Amino acid sequence: MASISTILFLLLAVIVSGTLARLSRLPLPLVQIALGAAIAVSVVPTVDLQPSIFFLLFLPPLLFLDGWRIPKEDLFRDRAIVLELALGLVIFTVLGVGFLIHWLIPSVPLPVAFALAAILSPTDPIAVSAIASRAPIPKRMMHILEGESLLNDASGLVCMRFAVAAAMTGAFSLGEAFVSFLWVAIGGLAIGVGVTWSVTKAKNWVSAKLGEDTSAQILISLLIPFGAYLLAEHFGCSGILAAVAAGVTMSFTEQSGQALGVTRVRRAAVWDTIQYALNGVIFVLLGEQMPSILARATETVRITGHQEPWWLAVYVLAITAALAALRFLWVWVSLRWNMFRAVRRGQVPPPMSWRLVAAMSFAGVRGAITLAGVLTIPFALPDGAPFPARNLAIFLAAGVIIVSLVVASIALPRLLKNLELPPEPSHQSAMDRARVAAAQSAIRAIDKAQHAMAKGRADADLYTDASARIMELYRQRIDSRQQSPEAAAHNQKVDQIERQLRLAGLRAERDEIFRMARRRELDEEAARRMVREIDLLEARYG
Repeated sequence: MASISTILFLLLAVIVSGTLARLSRLPLPLVQIALGAAIAVSVVPTVDLQPSIFFLLFLPPLLFLDGWRIPKEDLFRDRAIVLELALGLVIFTVLGVGFLIHWLIPSVPLPVAFALAAILSPTDPIAVSAIASRAPIPKRMMHILEGESLLNDASGLVCMRFAVAAAMTGAFSLGEAFVSFLWVAIGGLAIGVGVTWSVTKAKNWVSAKLGEDTSAQILISLLIPFGAYLLAEHFGCSGILAAVAAGVTMSFTEQSGQALGVTRVRRAAVWDTIQYALNGVIFVLLGEQMPSILARATETVRITGHQEPWWLAVYVLAITAALAALRFLWVWVSLRWNMFRAVRRGQVPPPMSWRLVAAMSFAGVRGAITLAGVLTIPFALPDGAPFPARNLAIFLAAGVIIVSLVVASIALPRLLKNLELPPEPSHQSAMDRARVAAAQSAIRAIDKAQHAMAKGRADADLYTDASARIMELYRQRIDSRQQSPEAAAHNQKVDQIERQLRLAGLRAERDEIFRMARRRELDEEAARRMVREIDLLEARYG
C-alpha cells in the first residue's frame, strides 16, 4: 500500500511541477528536483532508488521513443558530429576528468576516478529541452544533442563498467576491453533490430489474418523496448543500445503503413502521456535522493583529507568547469574538422560562432542517468573491504548534476537569443511533390472505385456525381501546389485565413454539441463520437 501511495505522490508532483514552473518561470527539471527534495523531508513515503530497477523501468521506453521519433535524415546527415560527441568525447572526458579527479583528490584511486568520469560523460537532452523552452534550441542543434545522448549513455556506462572492474580486480586489458565493447555495442544493436523486426512481422501477420486490435497494438508497442532491453542484458550486451535500435527500427517498420489510422492516433497519445510522466518522475526521484546525499557530506569530506564540507563544493565546481572546458574544446575542434572536410569537398562551410560552440558546451547537462549509474558502484571489493570513495563519488555526481542544470538554465537562454545559425534545409518542395503525387493517386483510386461500384446499377449517375465532387477537392490541392511563387504566397495567406475560420466554426460546433448533451437533447455516446470527430479535425487544422 505504501508503494502505491508513493507512486501516486510522484505523479502528483509531476502534475504540480508543471504549474509551478509556469508560475515561477524556472526550468521544469529544477522545479521537479526541488519538489522531490521536499517530498523526501516530508512525511510522504519515499523511494529507495534501486539502479537496476530504475534502468529497467525508465530507460527502455524513453530511449525507444527517442529512437523512434528522431528524424533519421537529420541524424544521418550529422552522423560524423554525433559519433564524435557520443564516442570520442566520452573517451576524452573519461581520460581528462579522470586524471583531474585523481589529482584533486589523491585518496580517490585512479580506476575509481575513471569510473566517476565515465558516468559523468552522458548528457541529458530532456533537461536541455526543458531548460531552453524560453529560448528554443534550433532544430539541428537539438537533433545533434538527441543523437549524441542516444549513444553516449551506452558508451559512458560501458566505460564505467570497465573502470569498476579494474578497481575490483586491480587489472585492466585494453584488448579485452575493446573486444568486450564491440560485443556489448554490436550485440545490443542487433538484438534491438531483431526484436522489433520479428515482433512487427508477427503482429502484422496476425492482423492480416484476424483483423487489427487497436488496444493490443498499443500494448505491443509498449512491451517492445522492455523485451529488447531484457534480452540484450541477458546476453551481456547493452540494453540501452538495444532499446535505441528497437526504436529506430520501429520507425522504419511503420513505413509499411499496415497499422490503422485510429491505432496511430491513439498510440501517439498514449506514448506522449508516458513520456511526460516518466520524464517528470525521473527528476522528482533525483530530488528525493538529494537530502540523504547531503546528509552524508560531513562524513564524505573526510575522505578528501579535509574537515570543512565546503571543500566538496570546490571539487564539484572544479569538475563541472572541467567538463564544460573539455566539451568546449572538443566541440570547437570537431566543428573545425568538419568545416575543413567541407572545404576539401568543394563546399562553402557556414561561419562558426563562438556562441554556437558555447551553447553546445553548456547544453551538456547531466541528469538522472548519471545518478542512477553512480549508484550501481559496488559497496565492497572482492576481499570484503569497502569500495574506495563510493560515497564521495555519489556526492560529486549529484553535485555536478545540480550545478550543470543551474548553469545551463542561466547561460543557454542568453547564448541562444538571436543566435544566427545556418538556415535549416526546407522540406516544403518535397512535401508539395508528395501532396501532388498523393492527390493524383487518390483521383485514380476514386475513379476506379466509382466505376466498380456503379457498374450495372440504375443510379450510376449518383456515383458519378459523388466521385466528381471528391475528385474536385483533390484537383484543387494539385493546382494549389503547382503555382508561381507569388500565387503560392497569396494562397498561403488565404489558407491561413481559411484555417482560422474553420477552427472558429469547429469550436462553435463543439460548443453546440456540448450544450445539447447537457440539455439531454443528444445521447451521450453520440455526443462523444461527434466531439471526437471535431477534435480530430481541429488537430488537423491547428
